[in-house]
Amino acid sequence: MSTAEIINELPKLTEAERQLVLGKLLELEDLPLSDADEALVNSRLADHRSDPSSSVPLEDMKRRLGS
Repeated sequence: MSTAEIINELPKLTEAERQLVLGKLLELEDLPLSDADEALVNSRLADHRSDPSSSVPLEDMKRRLGS
């Protein structure tokens, strides 16, 4: 199947199927973090571990954002 054929088929997919395709594409682009990004992630994880009450559950954040 050509790239053009694949692109033409995308609108025919259900939302769940498009999410699956998107997830697979993102997996293919699984690039390593830069040293600065990795340090930021580690710092934030350490902050969370030292004070778990400072985090917000995902569902609460979605509600706050109106998602």
